[in-house]
Amino acid sequence: MSVNETLSTYSDMAYATSVVIYIAAMLLYFGEFAYGRTGPVGHRRESALVNAGGGSTATGVIGHVATPKKRPLAERLGGMAVSMTVLGALVHAASLLLRGFATGRVPWGNMYEFGSAICLAAVIAWLIVLFRQLRTERRDTTAAQLRGLGGFLMLPVVVLLFLSGTVLYAQAAPLQPALQSYWIVIHVTAAIISSGALLFAGVASVLYVVRSGYENNPLKMAKFGSRLPTSQALDRIAYRATVIIFPVWTFAIVAGAIWAEAAWGRFWGWDPKETCSFIAWVVYAAYLHARATAGWRGVRAAWINIFGLAVMIFNLFFINIVVAGLHSYAGL
Repeated sequence: MSVNETLSTYSDMAYATSVVIYIAAMLLYFGEFAYGRTGPVGHRRESALVNAGGGSTATGVIGHVATPKKRPLAERLGGMAVSMTVLGALVHAASLLLRGFATGRVPWGNMYEFGSAICLAAVIAWLIVLFRQLRTERRDTTAAQLRGLGGFLMLPVVVLLFLSGTVLYAQAAPLQPALQSYWIVIHVTAAIISSGALLFAGVASVLYVVRSGYENNPLKMAKFGSRLPTSQALDRIAYRATVIIFPVWTFAIVAGAIWAEAAWGRFWGWDPKETCSFIAWVVYAAYLHARATAGWRGVRAAWINIFGLAVMIFNLFFINIVVAGLHSYAGL
């Protein structure tokens, strides 16, 4: 099937545009994080209800009308950051759709497209968690502070998108014969969704370790640590993301084994990609077990989750690029 070069060009333009938008969103997130206040949200909201005369709206001076205060700079920066993230995700999704229409196939047939799809999955996972948290915990400090964490997720997303669009970039082309199977829709889609969500969970665990260190030693990284959500909140976010997506990662490995049997005549051959994926599965299983085991909860479990993220990154780059194996046909 011939490639539609016009749609391919538009796809590349949308990809580059989404990276620029994500960078702007990242800077806005960091701006909110830097200028945001510490302390409970409830105290700030109560102070916002105090009128210019020094009394509350209920007991203020008769005849005095309290004027609504302008939203703080940090809150405005955060709102713009979320809007930019949503816009970037839409443009990013358009780039993948255009690549798919241009080639007449699913848009994750090489490392460039696969990396792009993982980043989109991570951003969507972040937006789902953010909007859910803001909706269900409006009066909690976590809901307000969580938004400022977007910059720490957007940073690895931007780096991965930059590498995918430069070092790993591949021209639009039909699928290689080895990938021409309906299993690419099933197996790779599950791998993309789980990889994106686990990236988000890993970032949350990294921040949990930082916040936990601040709570144990407030003098160390005082300003930085105090602006993060509580360690309990970060631990809960990382755990929920991992426990929800772990069955999807398990399904991705099982689906890959079934595809391997159909393509190569065996379910498992300890190919480097298969081996590293299985190691990642074991690490995340260990994290979930440690998270539920007394004595291993907290920082120990978080480090296991961070190690799982490191294994996933190693699998994505080193195994696909450096190590030769049956999975070394992804456009490099």
